[in-house]
Amino acid sequence: MSDSLKLLLILPHPDDEVYGASGTLMDYVAAGHTTGLVTLTRGEAGRTLGLADSPTALGDLRMVELRACLDVIGVQVHEQHTFPDKYLKDQPIEPLIEVAREAMLRHRPETVLTFPPNGSNGHPDHVTTHTAVKAAWDSLPEGQRPQLWYYASPTPPDVLALQAAYLPPNIQRDVSAHITRKLTAIACHRTQALSTVDFIRRFADRITVETFYQVPAQSAS
Repeated sequence: MSDSLKLLLILPHPDDEVYGASGTLMDYVAAGHTTGLVTLTRGEAGRTLGLADSPTALGDLRMVELRACLDVIGVQVHEQHTFPDKYLKDQPIEPLIEVAREAMLRHRPETVLTFPPNGSNGHPDHVTTHTAVKAAWDSLPEGQRPQLWYYASPTPPDVLALQAAYLPPNIQRDVSAHITRKLTAIACHRTQALSTVDFIRRFADRITVETFYQVPAQSAS
C-alpha cells in the first residue's frame, strides 16, 4: 500500500487534469505533499490537429503529452488505463467503479477530485466518470471515504439541460503564483490546442483561480 495522497484526480482523458486543477496540484506538491492522477483512457478519440494519422498514433502522442504535463506540474503518482475513449458510456460501468474504488483504497487520498454530475460541459465521458467515481465513493465505509470534490465553474452552464445538475463552487483557490508553470503545463497538450483556446477565451479567470464543489460527507448527490 502506498503512502496516502493529499489529492487524487480520477478523470477520463489526458488534459482533463490541467485546466482546472494544475495550480492546486502545484500548491500541494510545493508544500511537500504527494498527489496522484488516474486517467481512464488514452484519449485516442480526441482532436489531432494533423499531428497524428490514426487513433492509435493519437493515443501514443497524448501519452507523451500527458507525461510532459505531469512532469511540469510535479505529480508523483500516475495510473494510466486503456478503457476505450469512444465512448466510456458504452462500456460496462462496473469495471470503472472498481478502478476508482481500488485507487481510493490503495492510495488513501485525503481528497478525490472528479467531474460533477453534469460533466461540467455535458461530455458523456465526463458524466460517466462522475457516475463511476461517485458510486465507488458511496461504496466505501464512511470512515474510509476521502473528501470528494468536483470541478465547479462560478458561471452556470449556458445549456439549459446542464443547469439542473449545476453545482456552484464552495471552494476557491488562488493559484496565480503558478501562472507561468500552469500555462506551460497546458501547452504540453499540443494536440488539444483548440480546447486550450476555447478554455482561455471563455474562462480566462480560471487560469489564476481554481474552484471546486466539496460534496457533503453524507451526500447522495
